[in-house]
Amino acid sequence: MKSIVQRVHRAAVRVEGEIVGEIERGLVVFVGVEVGDSQADAHISARKLAGLRVFPDATPMDRSVMEIGGGILVVSQFTLAGKVSKGRRPSFNRAEQPARAEALYLEFAEELRTRGIRVATGRFGAHMDIEMVHDGPVTLRIETEAGVIVS
Repeated sequence: MKSIVQRVHRAAVRVEGEIVGEIERGLVVFVGVEVGDSQADAHISARKLAGLRVFPDATPMDRSVMEIGGGILVVSQFTLAGKVSKGRRPSFNRAEQPARAEALYLEFAEELRTRGIRVATGRFGAHMDIEMVHDGPVTLRIETEAGVIVS
């Protein structure tokens, strides 16, 4: 499972002009589910994200999203599984089948909610317009394999 994490002042996701998810200060997380990912990947990624110290206090990276009372906007993004090593068109062979990918994406969001974090989501499989005001900018990557954080 691959996640791109961005610290934001605020963010919103729209589908056909309708806001389907929005947060104030917090994190936007783009989640890519790959073939072979499991519930363990969803859970360990969410736990890592919940405790990640990326907000300033005494130091620039001192507090977690839970500590600041922030929200997380989770957006499914299958293109994170894309490979561009050959040719000019990305290959998405590593992307999980939609039904399985959606289940793990929702499991990831639910694991964050169980930690008391306000979570908003995009709409799985939809074309989304995402607006965000980056804070920093701070952008990090979380990647798991077989239920273990690898980056």
